[in-house]
Amino acid sequence: MLFHSTIFGPVHSRRLGVSLGVNLLPDNGKICSFDCVYCECGLNADGRDDRVVPAREKVAGDLEEFLAGYIASGKPAIDSITFAGNGEPTLHKQFAEIIDDTIAIRDRIVPAAKVSVLSNAWQLKNKSVFNALSKVDNNILKLDSAIPASITAINRPVNPNFDIDDLINHLAMFKHNCIIQTLFLRGETCDNTTEEEINAWLDALKKISPKEVQIYSLDRKTPYDTLRHVGIDELNAIAARVQALGLRTHVTE
Repeated sequence: MLFHSTIFGPVHSRRLGVSLGVNLLPDNGKICSFDCVYCECGLNADGRDDRVVPAREKVAGDLEEFLAGYIASGKPAIDSITFAGNGEPTLHKQFAEIIDDTIAIRDRIVPAAKVSVLSNAWQLKNKSVFNALSKVDNNILKLDSAIPASITAINRPVNPNFDIDDLINHLAMFKHNCIIQTLFLRGETCDNTTEEEINAWLDALKKISPKEVQIYSLDRKTPYDTLRHVGIDELNAIAARVQALGLRTHVTE
């Protein structure tokens, strides 16, 4: 499922409440530095002919116009302005400037709303991206595994030089100012619920020391019908091990 506009929703998010989406990628294509087997937007090969991303000015204008009309209509309050959409939002060349614009618009029109970013964290080497993510309320970063072979099987990074240890080191640089989001699943070629997987992941969480860990499993249609959902009891058991480390944990079925 692709999002066919720059501003979409709001939708009810399992983790963020009433969430207004911001898509910094093409309206009819996907651009991402990962090609996750479970991505609700499909695979990177889907709709790749569309490479047009919205200009900074369009994002700010569309967001301000939507919020002004939404507030005037008396609809339920927006809990989060959420950067997600058709791929990896931090790939936009003006991501940092757009975040500054969004915070200013939020402060002016919907000051109670949070600014959230869902990212695979692979752009953290870019200082402007790192600094921009440090400014948002919900800096939500993906870590589905701490084992290289599993990252290759589940997230399928486009860059062949992807280094999970380097990524973990950059996540730790946020010094408690990030939320780690992990999707647990099983499939024919992947399973990040084994004891080896959980232990490696817990070790990574110790190093990162995030302010929260969000745990969930499959909820929408995926590109592969062999992937399997992990039940709430198992997710809660994993969460208990995270909580034993002193980390706040949120489980979504």
